[in-house]
Amino acid sequence: MRVYTIGYEGTTQAEFIAALNAAGVKRIADVRAVPLSRRPGFSKNILAASLREAGIDYVGLKALGTPAEGREAARKGNHARLAEIYAGQLMLPEAMVQAAQLVELVEEMPTALLCFEREPGCCHRSLLVASVLPDAEVIDLFA
Repeated sequence: MRVYTIGYEGTTQAEFIAALNAAGVKRIADVRAVPLSRRPGFSKNILAASLREAGIDYVGLKALGTPAEGREAARKGNHARLAEIYAGQLMLPEAMVQAAQLVELVEEMPTALLCFEREPGCCHRSLLVASVLPDAEVIDLFA
């Protein structure tokens, strides 16, 4: 099984979609707790419509996002605290359901996990993959 990850920090929507197409990604799994963005083209509805036009499915999995205190830890560069908070998030019933859904989505077609951070090691995407898809081949995309 293969899973892709991508962050949109520092890129445009056109560059982002081009990177997905170049990799053969057919679905985005948006794992942001708050799927809104100040970056043009990356809020949920606008992004989903643009992806659809490009032939890429969009699925929102908010329960797999990082809670506010985890995002704060990430901003401060405290990855250990982020990991601790995010582990608790993944124990919530809704997150467990969406984690199982994510596994099915990744098995069905080429899927990329989406969040803001460019570097996956600084983001909860890497923690999510390690927890939910530990045997998957991980390909981190950069736009």
